[in-house]
Amino acid sequence: MFAIAIDGPAGAGKSSVAKAAAKELGFTYVDTGAIYRTIALYMLENGVDIEDPAAVTKALPGVEVSLEYGESGQRTLLGGRDVSGEIRTQKVSMATSKWVAHIPEVRAFLVEVQRELAKKHNVVMDGRDIGTVILPGAQLKVFLTASAEERARRRTLQLEEAGEQADFREVLREVVQRDRQDSAQLDLRPEDGVILDTTGLSFRQVVQELTSMARGRMENKAGGSE
Repeated sequence: MFAIAIDGPAGAGKSSVAKAAAKELGFTYVDTGAIYRTIALYMLENGVDIEDPAAVTKALPGVEVSLEYGESGQRTLLGGRDVSGEIRTQKVSMATSKWVAHIPEVRAFLVEVQRELAKKHNVVMDGRDIGTVILPGAQLKVFLTASAEERARRRTLQLEEAGEQADFREVLREVVQRDRQDSAQLDLRPEDGVILDTTGLSFRQVVQELTSMARGRMENKAGGSE
């Protein structure tokens, strides 16, 4: 199996780029952020205090999160219910990044789920600590980044396209805030990873750069096994 691990700050385009690259390479795309968001959604829907790590940890056994793959891509299920759209709201995003994703027990709860997927498929996996913790043996590790302003612009457009009202200045403030919250994770970029700054690049250019690197690594792997 061949694994591509994509890390990077919020709003760098990890999910959209990873999804497109996986499709082009014929790999399985794993959006780990969606799994964290699903846990946050569960906590919000069930009245669990997300600011209380002990309460969240206690509620974890009740979470039934799974991924399904089809022609339209990954579907995220919570107790068998498709929540792929619900987990993309601003409320769930902030609950995830500010509280849920920082709880060690939540991260431990999801590690094996993510690793099992990489054992069964060629994967492109994006999220948190993918190259350092989840898939340290990934054949290609990429740290995808962009300026805060660029990421805020993309996030504003994404929210508007989803039918939500969005103010660029407010989104930029939230992006900077998330960078501060995630600073510990961002400092853990893989030592053997490649930094890909997407500021000023088109979406297609980023995907092409990623798939080109992947194909080069796969050719080297194939050549080394001969």
